[in-house]
Amino acid sequence: MSENPASPPARAVFLDRDGTLIHDPGYLGDPDGVQVFPGVADALGALSQAGFLLVVVTNQSGIARGRYTVERYEEVAARLGAVLAASGVDLAATYYCPYHPDGTVEPFAREHEDRKPNEGMWHRAAADLGIDLARSYSLGDGERDVVAGKRAGTTCVLLAGGRDKWPLPVGGPYDPDFVARDVREAVLWILEREALPLPDRPGEALST
Repeated sequence: MSENPASPPARAVFLDRDGTLIHDPGYLGDPDGVQVFPGVADALGALSQAGFLLVVVTNQSGIARGRYTVERYEEVAARLGAVLAASGVDLAATYYCPYHPDGTVEPFAREHEDRKPNEGMWHRAAADLGIDLARSYSLGDGERDVVAGKRAGTTCVLLAGGRDKWPLPVGGPYDPDFVARDVREAVLWILEREALPLPDRPGEALST
């Protein structure tokens, strides 16, 4: 009897956290400060229903700089997960980079392959979760998110909210494939690009 064929590689959307999914007050180390942007839960739910794994990839240099501890970061991450889960959205995984070369806390005060714009977190997720990076997407509000996603081989969306912090596209190899106003518009673009239907969800309408 023949063996069952191997499952096809998973597809994912890699998500920046601060300034993309939640309000970024700067070095967030308090779980009570987690404020998910309006429409994010519905948008992520649509991606999940379409078959994408949701993977958070976030730089957390505040750990290296001594602004908060790994334990406090984990409390914030758990709070975000709980808020999204209450809306029916499950994150497949969360990866974070606590390193920064200007840090003061050992052993995190150094450069690291995971720190965006490096793509280390993408490759770790691909290995852990069996993700096909070439058929996946990256979404974030900063140039470093786009560069890391491009280096990993994903299709990238830049949120327009990052324009006050990062250069606009200039026609180079690390330009985003699309610039969206917010997560909702980014998800609409992904679903339309994939010719996937927009699922019905309660709450804020995702469709235009």
